[in-house]
Amino acid sequence: MVKAVKTLTVFNHAGGAGKTSLTLNVGYELARGGLRVLLLDLDPQANLTGWLGITGVTRDMTVYPVAVDGRSLPNPVKAFGLDVVPSHVSLAVAEGQMMGRVGAQGRLRRALAEVAGRYDVALIDSPPSLGQLAILAALAADQMIVPVPTRQKGLDALPGLQGALTEYREVRPDLTVALYVPTFYDARRRHDQEVLADLKAHLTPLARPVPQREAVWLDSTAQGEPVSKYAPGTPVHADVRRLAADVAAALDLPYPEESE
Repeated sequence: MVKAVKTLTVFNHAGGAGKTSLTLNVGYELARGGLRVLLLDLDPQANLTGWLGITGVTRDMTVYPVAVDGRSLPNPVKAFGLDVVPSHVSLAVAEGQMMGRVGAQGRLRRALAEVAGRYDVALIDSPPSLGQLAILAALAADQMIVPVPTRQKGLDALPGLQGALTEYREVRPDLTVALYVPTFYDARRRHDQEVLADLKAHLTPLARPVPQREAVWLDSTAQGEPVSKYAPGTPVHADVRRLAADVAAALDLPYPEESE
């Protein structure tokens, strides 16, 4: 019997939560630890695709043929030891076209089942919206990973987030949150401390907070490399490894104490 790939959708309907950073860098770390990792970029803004330096993307290289025509996953692009289904701005067209096709929202889950034996984990970077592509991403997932900024906007987004999850569970009653991840945490700020305390009181399971170290994150984006490759041995690298360990533990995935 083929072991099913563990599919995680990184989701927050509010932008600026750190979804793409989490998807790319945790995926890269898990791959460095020996897992077979597939990344899927479902955001028409294609930030994940651009961060990985993937260019020349056409619509047929994205999940568009899956969502609209019910086809199999396209052949992935290789980047930094990862298999990647990239995105393109034309993917936005799928939002309207999916609405006229019965069962379209479940097609990505079926397509991922076809490649179950090739991967240990699939990470989906969901668009920051509550549209059709976000539903496609959510219903494809076994579980969700939800980044929440340790800011007031993070708290303000929680009711809408919980409402969306409730709606998704009407179709997928077994859909759960594997991990909430506090992001952009600055331990020096009392506001961040208070928000983190609030998150600890109301959200479970909760990962250790990811500190705000914007310079390295932004520089690695500009360089087109994962943080661990761009700045190995730095505090940011340690942050990413700690987060990858939390994700792996939540999913019962192997993750070594030290990567080569």
